[in-house]
Amino acid sequence: MTSATITLFLLRGDAKSLRTGEISNWTGKAVAAPRTELEELLARDECDKAGVYILIGSDPQSGAPHAYIGEAEIIRDRLRQHKTKEFWVSAIVFMSKDENLTKAHVRYLESRILSEATQIGRFRLEQNQAGGSRLPESNRADMEVFLSHIRQLLPVLGSDILTPITQASVNAQPGGVLLCRIKGAEARGQRTAGGFVVFRGSTAVLEQRPSAETWPNAVAERNQLIAEGALVEKEGFLAFTKDVEFASPSAAAAVVHGGSANGLVAWRTKDGKSLKEIDELP
Repeated sequence: MTSATITLFLLRGDAKSLRTGEISNWTGKAVAAPRTELEELLARDECDKAGVYILIGSDPQSGAPHAYIGEAEIIRDRLRQHKTKEFWVSAIVFMSKDENLTKAHVRYLESRILSEATQIGRFRLEQNQAGGSRLPESNRADMEVFLSHIRQLLPVLGSDILTPITQASVNAQPGGVLLCRIKGAEARGQRTAGGFVVFRGSTAVLEQRPSAETWPNAVAERNQLIAEGALVEKEGFLAFTKDVEFASPSAAAAVVHGGSANGLVAWRTKDGKSLKEIDELP
């Protein structure tokens, strides 16, 4: 990803309130707002234009991250229609400052964003697919550049929906991929910007240990991953069907162990050096 100069304008001085985001030498613009400021968002001139938007919240039953991705020729009209959706608590809208985005452009962007968000899997999505649109080759190239800037702005505006769980690091992590082994189960993982990721194909113990009672969060997380299909029973273990990011090495190890675990000790290099020992290296 190329470097970028981002201008974030906080209209009320609050990073969670109404705000805009722009990137130097880019014709696009982003506007984000909490649901409590929807009317202020809709009153802005930018909402008269065509664009794509993402509604972000959590599933009312599971609490898992939940999102809706959409497009509209007039953003204001479409967002008003989503007042009936209960789950969302914030909205992020992307449009063009020079009004060069057409219906075909935003349909293409909607389809691409939905496809990437589905593949990354951080959010449960309200819809499974978008119609998309056929664009000339030059227009597709332009929209891919537009999409690359959307990817850059989203984390700054408070959403990691298009941030891959595992990303190539500028500097290789000491120790490389780490292992967590217990009772025949073996998980592979490494630190990430958001915590710690356990890689797809890793295994965890099938049965929870008595110590799990003192780790209710780990129990809840295991149960949630099982309910989502991210952990499935296979050959006497629980297998990870996708990369899963945890808040910390210990949270990841607790799910693998099926009970309490010190992640700094449980995660080790293939030659046995613990994460704690790696962290203490000068």
